[in-house]
Amino acid sequence: MNIGIPTEIKSDEKRVSLPPAAVSDFVRLGHRVYVQRDAGVGSGFLDSEYASYGATLLASADEIWERADLIIKVKEPQPSEYTCLRPEQILFTYLHLAAEEALTHALLDKQVTAVAYETVSDARGRLPLLEPMSEVAGRMAAQVISHHLEAPHGGRGVLMGGVPGVAPAHVVILGAGTVGANAAKIALGMGARVSLLDINLERLRYLSEVVTGNLTTLYSTRHNIAESLRTADALIGAVLIAGAKAPLLVTRDMLPLMPAGSVIVDVAVDQGGCVETSRPTSHSDPTYTIDDVLHYGVANMPGAVPRTSSLALANATLPYALTIAGGGLPVLAKDPALIAGVNTAAGHCTHPAVAQTFGLDYVEPWRALQPAISPPRKPREASRQAVSEVLTAH
Repeated sequence: MNIGIPTEIKSDEKRVSLPPAAVSDFVRLGHRVYVQRDAGVGSGFLDSEYASYGATLLASADEIWERADLIIKVKEPQPSEYTCLRPEQILFTYLHLAAEEALTHALLDKQVTAVAYETVSDARGRLPLLEPMSEVAGRMAAQVISHHLEAPHGGRGVLMGGVPGVAPAHVVILGAGTVGANAAKIALGMGARVSLLDINLERLRYLSEVVTGNLTTLYSTRHNIAESLRTADALIGAVLIAGAKAPLLVTRDMLPLMPAGSVIVDVAVDQGGCVETSRPTSHSDPTYTIDDVLHYGVANMPGAVPRTSSLALANATLPYALTIAGGGLPVLAKDPALIAGVNTAAGHCTHPAVAQTFGLDYVEPWRALQPAISPPRKPREASRQAVSEVLTAH
């Protein structure tokens, strides 16, 4: 199969979907990998490194999109890339379609098979391709708060860990998943007082046992959120419903409850945000203020640490990408992990949450991909087991 790695063009996005060493895994299996020149420069990877592992370097993105059967990206296609989409092409990337209506229709119109990292799920129902970037974003969220709580950066002048005789910052985290747990870990490590809210009591019990520091766990209700906001120096939005828009947990009328100069980091902004006043921003212009509360809404937070993020992402995506390259559309239809990632295929919307969001007809992905195939029975890891042997052979 022909694999394409275009340069990411989203604002301030420096990540690359595959580091140079990963190219050799495709080449050894007989695939051809096309990499756009300078695609890896933002992450510290040189064209010469890609060439040394067997990649074919091309000057323009148009050449990449034209030649590749499988496009592997980091972020969703931007409007200027919509014209590059074509039928029977497989797109493997973060999509977040529930917050991207124009992109959803572009993929449907072009009949692209779009596999979203964020909805690929394993046998235990986890989201293995979302997890590494959630880890990065969660850890960054605490760093961002620490920075923006400083008065010169618009905050109320509070030190995360306080000092003897002065209370530390109070950080409220909505959602105890991967983002929330990692945000709590770093904030607690900085000495902050953390309130972690979720509706999953088993998750809260687990984290209360394994996480050390000044941590309070609370069942997430509107009342508990509102009471927590009254003393919050910072709020981290870390909720997720796979493939769907984030639930709105902090409404505009709740914002005045927060002290002036407090900070909101809504990590869920790429799924519409869990704070009503959140909107997407960029690394070059990351913040804005509403009701004296500083908002940080960068939708690609891990892009600020592109080398770490690119390597972490490829660690997770490479086995799946090799599986797709080895089997094409048929393997998507049969593999229970990958089929959960198929959001559009053959002009059909194949993810129920996306279809519900935009009022589209939902078609089961295995039907859209291959009408004659029977639906997958049980999760299997056989295809990636073979791939893992390739990955560990060198």
